[in-house]
Amino acid sequence: MRLEPIANPGLARSLGYPAIALLATIVIASLLAALAGANPLFTLGLIVKGAVGSKFALLETLNRATPLIFTGLAIAVAFRAKLWNIGAEAQLYAGAIVTVILGTSALSGLGGAALPIIALGAMVAGALILLGPVLLKTRFGVDEVVTTLLLNFIMLLLVSYLLEGPMKDPMGMGWPKSAPLDKALRLPRIATGLRLHWGFGLALLAAFLLWFVQVRTTLGYEMRAVGLNPQAARFAGIPVNRVLVKTALLSGGLAALAGFSEVAGLKGHLSLDLSPGFGYTGIIVAMLAVLHPLGVVVTAIFVAGIFVGADSMSRAAGVPTYIADMLLATALLLMVLAIGLTRFRVVRG
Repeated sequence: MRLEPIANPGLARSLGYPAIALLATIVIASLLAALAGANPLFTLGLIVKGAVGSKFALLETLNRATPLIFTGLAIAVAFRAKLWNIGAEAQLYAGAIVTVILGTSALSGLGGAALPIIALGAMVAGALILLGPVLLKTRFGVDEVVTTLLLNFIMLLLVSYLLEGPMKDPMGMGWPKSAPLDKALRLPRIATGLRLHWGFGLALLAAFLLWFVQVRTTLGYEMRAVGLNPQAARFAGIPVNRVLVKTALLSGGLAALAGFSEVAGLKGHLSLDLSPGFGYTGIIVAMLAVLHPLGVVVTAIFVAGIFVGADSMSRAAGVPTYIADMLLATALLLMVLAIGLTRFRVVRG
């Protein structure tokens, strides 16, 4: 048995296997709900209703999707160039730290005009966090999977130290959190009285700009070439190491925007529970979107809807929310298999 690449897979094959994967995911989720003692169709209906069944639910889904779009874009652009960035969580927290530092400094006197400066500072911090691993990869051949993954834990320990020391809010009643940002430095709400903020609009803009870079610029072409075949790209005169560094800076900056939007748009301060794993979930989002920037927006909303709907479902049906994690893991594995079957056929001999 061997895999034979398919030069031009037809529309039926390109859409059929992913559709089968989605249907199989729904079937497996139904079986899990049944094992938990709930009516499968009723449970799935509660997930949908909890995610998009009202204005509040829909806006909450979009709110949860905002950091996932940023981390999904960060993963997508890195993976496209075969740079395995597993450290989006660290880059997110780096962006959040700088957001708080700049947002509680003299910049607060500038009001809303300081927000672009703070966002840029957060991006620089996230970019620098990923610069180290990519330089170790290009100079010494160190596996970036290991270095970026370990940086996640290092960053969490750093945040814990800062929140118990230099950045601890003296008015926080002993809780490990930073001083809050001034209200003038908060991202405004899109809908009055609800939590959705303009970080979502920034995420949509970032997705469009990244798509433009990938399909309309020389850098985007070089990223794709390096990802497809670095040896051939180097033979064609493309500076592979320089492209990887540029990719790392862009990827780290995008992930850091997730930290900026969560602090400036939602929380208002830094805490250890700022991210419940947005950096890791971004990998699922990017893979389900087949690394397409605009597809990341759709899959981020889909994944966010599952989490928000699962919370509502758990309260209404008494089913554990861990079904959402199983649902996403199953969807990812089946979608990867579907994509493989779309691009390759199994032949004997």
